[in-house]
Amino acid sequence: MKILSIQSAVAFGHVGNSAAVFPLQRIGVEVLPVYTVNFSNHTGYGAWRGPMIDPSDVSEVIAGIEDRGVFPQIDVVLSGYQGGEGIGDVIIDTVARVKAANPRAIYSCDPVMGNAKSGCFVAPAIPILLRERVVPVADIITPNQFELGFLTETEPDTIESTLASADLARAMGPSTVLVTSVERPDRETDTIEMMVVTDAGAWIVQTPQLPMKANGSGDVTAALFTAHFTQTGDAADALARTASSVFDLLAKTLESGERELQLVESQEFYANPQMQFTSRQVR
Repeated sequence: MKILSIQSAVAFGHVGNSAAVFPLQRIGVEVLPVYTVNFSNHTGYGAWRGPMIDPSDVSEVIAGIEDRGVFPQIDVVLSGYQGGEGIGDVIIDTVARVKAANPRAIYSCDPVMGNAKSGCFVAPAIPILLRERVVPVADIITPNQFELGFLTETEPDTIESTLASADLARAMGPSTVLVTSVERPDRETDTIEMMVVTDAGAWIVQTPQLPMKANGSGDVTAALFTAHFTQTGDAADALARTASSVFDLLAKTLESGERELQLVESQEFYANPQMQFTSRQVR
């Protein structure tokens, strides 16, 4: 499997491609990383150095990959945080060209906009770009519960309302919606869930909610789920594998006391998930 991953990069820490590439490689996926920024660290520190990469330069890198005749071999285009409208145009164009070269290729979009605690933290134009132009050309989207509500102009909280919001998102274009950070009022104390909704049904997985926030965990989640689901077509298994790997990554990070994901130290959890969590069908 080959994944063309168009995301940010940081030298210190793990977000964007700096979070997604290694776990994908560890499960045997060939990754072609294309960077949209090259920062010293993620912006959550409040200070960072390094350039945002001009969309025309990103496009040039992708054109160079196309020149090598690689597009027919690409199975997935993966994208995450989009810092500006120009990158969205590059991604949409790339998806069209990859799919022209390989009609079986899919596009997996993590529509990063914000979260329930911080609210929306992207430029005002980005949610509109995602809703109107990017999501409609995606096959898989991986929003958190807050982003799903923002995309669909709803307020999902229960299983039923989250399913309904996912169906609204699927009506926009993508056939598969992975909803992360699902928090419903009637869930067990100190738990958190993920839900996947496909043409074949819907499944939910519950894990303990760890007392931490880790930048980059969503990027790892989107990458691993996309790879597992694309390889097997089994949404329930892909959900369980992803939840298992990411929970153990977060637990090891919490145990370490470090702020950054313990991505390398947790590599065995990607290659051989413990499968300690099972998916429950909810539709």
